[in-house]
Amino acid sequence: MRVKIHDACGLTCTFCHNEGTPVASDNRQRPPGAFLTAGPSGRASIYAATNGATFLPASVPDNDEFADALRRLADALELTELHLTGGEPTLHPAVARLTAIGVYAGFRVAMTSNGERGERVIPDCATAGLERVNFSIFGTTAAELAEVQHARYRNPVVAQRKIDALKRSITACETHGVHASANIVVPDDSHAARVHRLLDEYSPHLTVRLLNSLERGAVSIDAIERILTERGAVAEAHYLTAGVSGARTAYRLPDHRRVYVKQIRPVRLPTTCAGCRFNNGTDCEEGFYGVRLYYDRTGTFQVGVCIQRMDLCLPLHDFLASPLPREVLTLRDREFQRLAARQAG
Repeated sequence: MRVKIHDACGLTCTFCHNEGTPVASDNRQRPPGAFLTAGPSGRASIYAATNGATFLPASVPDNDEFADALRRLADALELTELHLTGGEPTLHPAVARLTAIGVYAGFRVAMTSNGERGERVIPDCATAGLERVNFSIFGTTAAELAEVQHARYRNPVVAQRKIDALKRSITACETHGVHASANIVVPDDSHAARVHRLLDEYSPHLTVRLLNSLERGAVSIDAIERILTERGAVAEAHYLTAGVSGARTAYRLPDHRRVYVKQIRPVRLPTTCAGCRFNNGTDCEEGFYGVRLYYDRTGTFQVGVCIQRMDLCLPLHDFLASPLPREVLTLRDREFQRLAARQAG
């Protein structure tokens, strides 16, 4: 389960989906149906114009209400892993406390971060039980990072400060026993140098995960394959999670470092996705990736199943009373049986 704990972020990446929600600071005075995809903040929420979002996100409270929401969803969906997202989760003032609440509720806790404030908060998060941080790396040089920011914020000096903060955050993970991995999207061959630089300059303890660009299709996949060939990578294993669209292949480099290639499988909720306008081979970009928990500005926990269809979000109580939990569990069980049978055969 992914939990959007905070909306604020210090980057303005032009391709950000913001976990499906509108950017809160740009839309406080706007009603549902009129949310901006990009506003004065310079931040983007690429699906906000089409996904039917009906609420604005707020910071998740570090209290018993959050703990209760986690336990109820864990019981209903048989969940064991909690992934903290944003915005930028390290900007949440109580991120370590939220980590502890998740651990106490029985979850293994991970986080996706751009590393803005990790050096400050990762030590406390590690003490609270944080196991892993997936760092999203959008540039290995100041010029690369500045290039993917909003036009008003393409400042190489600021971008370099962000990269320096990212490196310190990765070091903090190594120092405090938190596993660190780097997610990097490879749209085409022009991004190959960025991947090679990441592998050459960052710690060998940093696990690198290459993501194909859904927008660029085969061009992106071919670029990843060429990078792996250039590095002498050999495929070792393929990992699937039953009932969700995420998959990854592990490769071993000659220096024994592991590199993963992350892919999206065409997994759909059999009933909920059946009549969706995006349910085809081109428009559905994520498939069913799992459930997401949000906290809105009215103080209500919302549960979603798709960032392209935020109109499917339901308040926690309504979600638990709906057919969706059973649909999620049934999909997971049936796919697990199918995958297990295929492996056995």
